[in-house]
Amino acid sequence: MAVVVGADPVAWSGRWDPGLAGQVAESGDPRCILSVPRENGSETNAFHERTRMQLPVLTPRAAEIEEDPLDLMDEIDVLKKEQDAAILAHFYVDGDLQEIADFTGDSLKLARDATRIPNSTIVFCGVHFMGESAKILSPEKTVLMPDLQAGCSLADSCPADRLAAYQAELRAQGHDFQTVAYINTTAAVKSLCDWIVTSGNAREIIDRVPADKEILFVPDQHLGRYLSSVTGRPMILWAGSCMVHEVFSIQDLLRAKRNHPGSIVMAHPECPANILEISDVVGGTEKMRNYVASIPEKKIFLVATEANMIHPLKKIAPQHEYIPVPGIMTSTGETCACNRCPHMARNTLQKVRDCLKNRSPEIVWQPYFAQAQDVLRRSLLK
Repeated sequence: MAVVVGADPVAWSGRWDPGLAGQVAESGDPRCILSVPRENGSETNAFHERTRMQLPVLTPRAAEIEEDPLDLMDEIDVLKKEQDAAILAHFYVDGDLQEIADFTGDSLKLARDATRIPNSTIVFCGVHFMGESAKILSPEKTVLMPDLQAGCSLADSCPADRLAAYQAELRAQGHDFQTVAYINTTAAVKSLCDWIVTSGNAREIIDRVPADKEILFVPDQHLGRYLSSVTGRPMILWAGSCMVHEVFSIQDLLRAKRNHPGSIVMAHPECPANILEISDVVGGTEKMRNYVASIPEKKIFLVATEANMIHPLKKIAPQHEYIPVPGIMTSTGETCACNRCPHMARNTLQKVRDCLKNRSPEIVWQPYFAQAQDVLRRSLLK
C-alpha cells in the first residue's frame, strides 16, 4: 500500500496534474493512505482522471448599478418584515452583509440556526451547498439565495457519480469503510455518505466512526490529512482542496512572522500542511473567534483563511491587530490579495434586496435531498 507524500494540486489550473497530485512512496506511516497501486501507472492515471479537481468557470457578473448601501439596508429591513424572512450570513461574505444578517457563523452554526428560526423564509448569504443544507434540514421553509452561481471549488472537485464509482471500487477491493464528507459537498454527494463534518465538529464525528472501519474522507485532502494527524485514524483521502486556502504564500507568511515578532499565526485546517506546520492556532472560524476573544492584551494575528473572516474577529476582539496572509498568483508567482473567495463575493446587498423582492433564486427540494437528510441530521443536530 502506498502513502501520499505529495498529493497537492496545481492551484487554479482547473485540473490535477497527475505528475504532482499522485506522487506516492513507501512509508511506515499508516496515515493518509491512498489506495492506488504505485506500480500500476494506468490505474493511477485512471484514478486521477476520475478525481481531478474541476474548478468551476465563473461567468462574469453583470455590472450592478451603484446604490447607496444605507438605502439598500433600509429596503432589506422592510422586505424582511414583509416576507417573514431571516438572513443568515457566513463569516466569509462581505462585512456589510454580516451586519444586516440576523445570524452569522460558520457552516455548523448556520445549519443549526436554520432549524431553529421561526421565520418561514431564509435568505442564505453564502454558497450553494449551504443553501442546500438549510433546505434539507428545514424542508418546510422557503430558502432563497442571492446568487445561485455562488458555488464551491471543494464541492465541484467531488462529483457524486465519481464518488459512487470510487466507493464501488474500494468495496470490490475488500475495503470495509465509512465515508466521511466535509460539509463543502453537494447534496447528491452527502446522500452517498455515512457522516458529514464541519471544521467545528470534525474531531467529534471522526471519534464516532467505529474503530474497525476504514475512513474514506472527501473532498478536502488537507483537512483530512490534518484530522488523520490529530486523531491517529488512517484515512483514504480524496484529492480535493479549497481554491482560497490552497494559494497562501508560505514565504510571505514567514516574512510577516519575522516582521511582527510575537505575532500569532491562525490557520484554517483547509490550508496545506506547510502552512499548518508553522501555525500557532489551527481551527475553524468559530475556534478562531473564541481564541482571539480569550486574550485580553493586544496581539498581532496573522490570519490564514478567507480575508472577510477579519470582520467578525475585529467585532468580537477589537483590541487586536489582524493581518491577512497573502496568496500567490500561480500564473506569475507574484504575491496577491487572492485570499478572497470569488463565490462568496457573488453575494451583495443588491442581490439580497432583489431576492427578497422577487422571492428568487430559490433552493427547490430535489428527490435526493431525502437521502441526505438523515446523514445531515445525525451528524449536525445530534
